[in-house]
Amino acid sequence: MRRTPTTTAEAARPAPSDAAAPDARLTVTVLAALRDAGLAAAGVAGAQPFLGTREELYRRRRAGLHGGMNFTYRDPDRSTDPSRTVVGARSLVVGAYGYLRRPPPPLPGRPVAAGRVARYAWGDRYAALTAALEAGAAVLRAAGHQAVVVADHNALVDREAAFRAGVGWYGRNANLLLPGRGSWFVLGSVVTDAALVASEPVAPGCGTCTRCEPACPTQAIVAPGVVDARRCLAWLLQDTGSFPREHRVALGDRLYGCDECQEVCPPNLVASRHDAATAAAGDRAVVDAVALLVDDDAAVLAAAGRWYVAERDARHLRRNALVVLGNTADLDDARVNAVLGRCLRHADPLVRAHAVWAAARLGRPELADDLAATEADPMVRDELDRRGDVPVRSR
Repeated sequence: MRRTPTTTAEAARPAPSDAAAPDARLTVTVLAALRDAGLAAAGVAGAQPFLGTREELYRRRRAGLHGGMNFTYRDPDRSTDPSRTVVGARSLVVGAYGYLRRPPPPLPGRPVAAGRVARYAWGDRYAALTAALEAGAAVLRAAGHQAVVVADHNALVDREAAFRAGVGWYGRNANLLLPGRGSWFVLGSVVTDAALVASEPVAPGCGTCTRCEPACPTQAIVAPGVVDARRCLAWLLQDTGSFPREHRVALGDRLYGCDECQEVCPPNLVASRHDAATAAAGDRAVVDAVALLVDDDAAVLAAAGRWYVAERDARHLRRNALVVLGNTADLDDARVNAVLGRCLRHADPLVRAHAVWAAARLGRPELADDLAATEADPMVRDELDRRGDVPVRSR
């Protein structure tokens, strides 16, 4: 998931005095349509620009906290102004779709390396969210209004819209938490020119709890509600280029996304015990990392499905899979040598570089000796020269 660190929460400003009166009946009808379509919560906010959020996005971008992430950082003037999506926008109808599921069956057999997937990416939850939001948009269109659905898109800061609409509050880990239900939700909005009745914001509920901060494997939560994307594993797994050496061991078996700050959150712990639904058909909590290393590009990207893969290039998933391999594979499994040998001969230097690291991590740096005699790529040569610095997995 492209995790834009949360922006400063700000209440919606009152609408101009000459605005049309909010339509209470239409508001009730739209919100009911969203809930009937499967959303766990919904609310309404005014569509005035998120001025405080805009300032915060620019501040964090200047400070480098975005870590090169584009998404809502690409154009803060756009992502904080709903009228850039719908001219004359008056309201945002915001919804939350729950993705908490019980784990699906484990992979068959004994994979060489199983890469863990963040819960929101076990299946395509955004398809269900979008369909539900479209149900609300249809009500608005039938009433003669413009209505555009925006979900997981750089056109709008979803969490700020949801906060303003009273769907939840900002947690210390930058996620939006729903009262009594936690943060296992994807968020989206309907931007409309209809004048609707705004919902009341939710008061912050974290109190003195700080469990998420020390739980982060890389200490990426640098202040309440502020995530440094340069340390956030969820973002680094989606970024381009070499995976940062200083965070490879901390990555562990994570192939896509990271849930640690959510797993320890008290409301989420309660929800996990009582609210988890049955896994949907096709859900995947883990992926065979070796398949990503031996399949062709088309098969790798097909397996990724809706995941955000930088540049839609399979090399980034192979890079992630090699770090997982180094951190988790059985040191005595003969299949490991075969996979690493293949990757050390790969045409892509990004794959070769991470194969060098994985071999060293598994205590087999000599597997790359032949490569050391011929390699010309500077990234791979750097990994070869630093094999002795790689912490070897203990048996």
